[in-house]
Amino acid sequence: MKKLARKTVILSACVATMAFAIPSRSMAREGQPSDQQQEQQSQNQQNQQNPQQQNQSSPQQPPAPAAGQEPANTDASHPASTSGQNQPGLTFKEKQNIEHEKETGTSKDRVLWMMPNFLTIENADQVPPLTTEQKFATVGRGLIDPWEFGIMAVGAGIEQASNSIPEYGQGFQGYAKRYATAYADNAVENVIASAVLPSLLHQDPRYYQLGHGGFAKRTLHAFSRLFITRTDSGGEQFNYSEVLGAGMAAAISDYGYHPQGDRSFGNVAGVWGTQMGWDLSMYMLKEFWPDLRRLHEHHHHTEPTPQTDQPPPIQ
Repeated sequence: MKKLARKTVILSACVATMAFAIPSRSMAREGQPSDQQQEQQSQNQQNQQNPQQQNQSSPQQPPAPAAGQEPANTDASHPASTSGQNQPGLTFKEKQNIEHEKETGTSKDRVLWMMPNFLTIENADQVPPLTTEQKFATVGRGLIDPWEFGIMAVGAGIEQASNSIPEYGQGFQGYAKRYATAYADNAVENVIASAVLPSLLHQDPRYYQLGHGGFAKRTLHAFSRLFITRTDSGGEQFNYSEVLGAGMAAAISDYGYHPQGDRSFGNVAGVWGTQMGWDLSMYMLKEFWPDLRRLHEHHHHTEPTPQTDQPPPIQ
């Protein structure tokens, strides 16, 4: 199974990177100000530059209204809506991502700080539905991401070394064919399952993280997303986009541009099942990645209490 081998390589690379990324980033960024520290420093600078604004912003007694006039409403302490930036316990970047989700309905997050994770929603409240244009634009944004080109190059190189598709031969021409095939397989599946069918069926291609409960509960949630998805109107429906999209992509790739030896119903069914298993692995990674990211942020933000050298007391 050529696609299974390629996706196994990619998933193994993700797991290996996860094992080393968190401590490596912690060591590399040691001594640099954290997001919370940067935000606090920015606020301190603003307060120092504009000391008079604090006095002006303090509550003052409004003047008495003239006869026959209603008192002016000067209370600006109650905003019309609660912003994600006011939620406690979040880093500066997480607050920015919440605001981005509320404005665009997509995420700026990256799994392992590299893999595009634009269709994963961590904060489902007040997230707008995606239009057809947004569905295609978000998928296209992921397909031209440097991560996609790099990971497909690695997968094609491993297939070249193992000669997994003998019909392509060796040398630069053989590598180019393997690379083009790997990239096309990924693009066809993403476009059909995350853009074309969701637009036609009015389904939501985003993954909504559960974010609470035990490991078994969250794993079951990730598994259920293979077969249950949200609609554009906020309801739930069988995930035709995922199930049919994976099957359609397998048929198009095998009968469209793969070598003649791959063109069989059995191979299409195998690729179909492989794609569903791959998507489940990605759902699991998307479900638990925010926890690993917050663990890293907590480790990075937790700093030892500075100890100052003080002279001994004078006797």
